[in-house]
Amino acid sequence: MKMFDVNGPLVAAMSKFADIVICNIMFCLFSLPIITVGASLAALFTCMQQLIYEEERDEGLIFRVFWNAFRRNFRQATALWLVCLGAFLFLGAYWWIVQFMAGSVGRVYQITFYFLALLFLMGFIYIFPLQARFRNKVRYTLRNAWLLSVAALPWTALALAVPAALVYVCFFMNPAALTLMEYLWGVCGFGLVAYLDSFFFRQAFKKISGERQREAGSQAREALFTDEEHRSEDLMVQESSFSDPDWNRREDIGK
Repeated sequence: MKMFDVNGPLVAAMSKFADIVICNIMFCLFSLPIITVGASLAALFTCMQQLIYEEERDEGLIFRVFWNAFRRNFRQATALWLVCLGAFLFLGAYWWIVQFMAGSVGRVYQITFYFLALLFLMGFIYIFPLQARFRNKVRYTLRNAWLLSVAALPWTALALAVPAALVYVCFFMNPAALTLMEYLWGVCGFGLVAYLDSFFFRQAFKKISGERQREAGSQAREALFTDEEHRSEDLMVQESSFSDPDWNRREDIGK
């Protein structure tokens, strides 16, 4: 049967899932020192984006792709992670203080906390996918993450919904299966979230990459953050690493 052919869809899907599992395990292992979480996230999204574009074989085995991306992004991704870690600590301290506030004042500060947390998460989910795909300075990556989260709001909502739904199903719907769910997340959970979200990020990136110009043709100047006026203002300028020979050996990507 063609379904069980070596080049058939079933074998291809199983191979891709195996790559996701390998990347997920490497992500967990490389994230054990908390300081390296940023580099691990950048490497994970690099692998998932290559799986989406089906270019993972250009650099050999997927674990080699992960390791190369981890080393290449280590310094800048770590700086980004430290900024995010500071934001997490701030939000945690903010929530701890709010718990001691009663009455209407406490409710107002709780609403403020939820707003700040949502605003942070909207930008946070783009930081390391941007770092994985584009070359830019730390401050521009941070700024572009929040600009893009608003410019591509529907894709942002979908990208947030995937991990939120999986976390709810795995950890809140059936508390009795908590141990099993923790095991599954350690095997494939983070990789699956990154893989599914990469489809949404691919669409969102068209706001800032040449893909939008190739698809939109003469209307590309009306696209957010892609016209010459915005580029001159340096609002959202990204250089795709898909065209970087150190990232991908094919020269026709992005053409």
